[in-house]
Amino acid sequence: MHVSDPRGVRKAAAFVEQNGARFQVWEQTQPSRSTDSTWNFVVGAKTAPQLKDGKAKLIVEATSNDLLGKTAHLERDVTVVTQPPTVSVDSEQHYLYLGMADLVTFNVSGSWTAAGVRVGDQTYRAWPMPGGKPGVFSLFAFAWNMPAGTIPQVFAANGAGNDATSPITVVFPKKEQPKYTIHDLQVSDAFMQKVVGELDPNGSGDPVTRFVRINTEMRRANNKTLSDLRFKTADKFLFSQPFARQPHSQAEATFADVRNYIYQGKKIDQQVHLGYDLAVTQHVGVEASNDGRVVYAAPLGIYGNCIVVDHGYGLQTIYGHLSHIDVHEGDMVKRGQVMGQSGMTGMAGGDHIHFAMQLDGVQIDPKEWWDSHWIQDHIARRVDLPGFKN
Repeated sequence: MHVSDPRGVRKAAAFVEQNGARFQVWEQTQPSRSTDSTWNFVVGAKTAPQLKDGKAKLIVEATSNDLLGKTAHLERDVTVVTQPPTVSVDSEQHYLYLGMADLVTFNVSGSWTAAGVRVGDQTYRAWPMPGGKPGVFSLFAFAWNMPAGTIPQVFAANGAGNDATSPITVVFPKKEQPKYTIHDLQVSDAFMQKVVGELDPNGSGDPVTRFVRINTEMRRANNKTLSDLRFKTADKFLFSQPFARQPHSQAEATFADVRNYIYQGKKIDQQVHLGYDLAVTQHVGVEASNDGRVVYAAPLGIYGNCIVVDHGYGLQTIYGHLSHIDVHEGDMVKRGQVMGQSGMTGMAGGDHIHFAMQLDGVQIDPKEWWDSHWIQDHIARRVDLPGFKN
């Protein structure tokens, strides 16, 4: 604690305030005529045994050593930690596939402010077990581009630098891992003009440069907008059935396809396609794949007219390239409900639906969520998924 006063300091003190109670943890009653004074003191459960784990305020006060005896004070938010967190993870083997998800349950004891699963540089939140059961759970993914050998870990942190971690027992079945394809996508003059005209109408200069900028910078910004929708999620399951794929649809492109963009015989760009392109007929009704709440319904750059539906606990579905949208943000939708019509808005060369899923902001392969057996084995068996029937 550093105090400056031309007349010196008559007295100084420190307090901790928590839950409406104030505890004095230090005081200096010896007057000092020094214009600059510094004191060091230790605050903790030894100086204030009444403190509990959680948020508190540290308050310091100093009184001037003059006739008026004015007092200055300063407050800082602090976190009280008397027991560091510990974690214990379930003993199950978790079968993981590149680009796909799983669910882990674990227990946290001690003081903690955040918990979840870390996979490499990605973090997935933990949630209280449904139905008031003890413990927490986390839906997490092993992203399509996560380095092989990365071991997912559950963690609990208390905001004071005390992190507890425990590895999850994982198995990566070698035979069934997805193999991502590489495609050359021929860019015609008509498609380039369509994209540039729609997504960069006021731009100027070389169309190829503008097209590549849309495909890289705008794609990155649009994906960040999608990722940030993880904060608009419900803390409960909003669905009780497997996810439904758009009826009678053909997949023109699948998850994590690598696309080389070829223009006039030259490769001008490369991007990864993080969804399914589902085609039926022109202007087909786009159906909600499951019950949920609309958290986005507006144009979104390369995705064109776009809808995002939240299904709870950070799980969301994305529908792009619509010709028009018939729902609004905040609407509750039912599985199979028509939310708009397919089209070719945004970076679409033909009429189709770009269907994607994301988990806590990380785009994942939707196909396992279409499988009732997978949901039963990986989700419903581990947590209470109300109303789910295999």
